[in-house]
Amino acid sequence: MAPPGLLRELALALAAVLAVLGSLLCIAWKVWTRGTDTGTGWDGWWERELRELRDQQPPGHAVRTAADPWRLRVLGLTPTPPQLDWRQVLVLGLDGAGKSSVLHYICSQTAKEHMAPTYGFNWAQLSVEGLEMDLLEVGGSQNLRAYWPDYLSEAHVLVFVVDSVDRSRLLTARQELHALLAAEPRLPLVVLANKQDQNNALSTAELQEELALHTLSGERELFLLPTSATWASLSTATSVLHVKSLLVTLLSQA
Repeated sequence: MAPPGLLRELALALAAVLAVLGSLLCIAWKVWTRGTDTGTGWDGWWERELRELRDQQPPGHAVRTAADPWRLRVLGLTPTPPQLDWRQVLVLGLDGAGKSSVLHYICSQTAKEHMAPTYGFNWAQLSVEGLEMDLLEVGGSQNLRAYWPDYLSEAHVLVFVVDSVDRSRLLTARQELHALLAAEPRLPLVVLANKQDQNNALSTAELQEELALHTLSGERELFLLPTSATWASLSTATSVLHVKSLLVTLLSQA
């Protein structure tokens, strides 16, 4: 024999199902019997119901209109959310520069001890201040750099991450960066002098000289920021969160 509690739950569930079926049958009957009016479908029936509700309500009482989201939910539809402006940020730099860490701390303020190298692509999306911001990182190994120019045409801002400690590859970083800029002479550029939390990191002034940023055209928007893409640095002057704020400002103007 089933426990009394189980029988009670089954009875309640059966009553709920019967109530729903009764409501649906009632609606179907109204639609069928009123099919001779100008509105023969669901929408015509709904408008008549609204008119009846208005007649029954006291003066000054508001009745929901056909455009109200509540009605859309009743019909099984969902109100269309406001359209966000789409913008893409292309994040490039040599392998080991810290691109994935920059992406992580732009999108999340949770600690992460290890960040795996990007052997292909890394992608993140943010919706902030009316913008839908796509951040696309392409790996920086030598075999992937040949594909970098293919992604420039869709980008609204280029972020180039430089390892401020890796002095031996600064010449390579400069050559790759200037090749990109020659292909897109007006694309806004944000250079990140990353790993500033390390004692032997070059300063932004030194990197400006090493990367020959002073030779770039004055028509291009150019920003050089010191960054430390670590959890411990989020509250410091080299926080990646400053990069996020700058990107929102630049993309809002695009």
